[in-house]
Amino acid sequence: MGNTIGIDWRKVFAFPNPVNEYAARITAGLVVALSVATLVTGLLTGAGWGLAVIAVGFWLRLLFGPRISPFGILSVKVLTPMLGKTRLVAGPPKRFAQGLGAAMSTAAAILFAVGLVPAAWLLLAVLIAAASLESFAGFCLGCAVFGFLQRRGLIPEDICEACNNITLRRT
Repeated sequence: MGNTIGIDWRKVFAFPNPVNEYAARITAGLVVALSVATLVTGLLTGAGWGLAVIAVGFWLRLLFGPRISPFGILSVKVLTPMLGKTRLVAGPPKRFAQGLGAAMSTAAAILFAVGLVPAAWLLLAVLIAAASLESFAGFCLGCAVFGFLQRRGLIPEDICEACNNITLRRT
């Protein structure tokens, strides 16, 4: 049976390619701010409210790009245009990085929910470190892992042609 509603599911779950690196860095900075606030309030009060919010944000960006993620919208539509800068980078490694963030933040939320609170905070600290590298130093740890896996043949080369062809990296 065909798609009678006319929904193009590829567009629904599309992720931008290329991605403005400045928008990705701003989004990472917002993740750092929320994660640090979650960690500090969690250590002081025992509350883990932000873990679920962080995880949902990563899942929204992973599945839908920045279109419906509050941090994605804020960074792409408001903050990055205020900078007036664009540096385009390949989208697939950034999406992979969002997937790693989704996995880590979801694991932290689950660890917190089952009472393994120190492990949850430790995982959140690792997430803060990775997002800080992206935001403040421009080093995307998830992108580096993506490249490593692609060079080992675990991610097919056709997933990211720009990752393979050095001439396409200079956009």
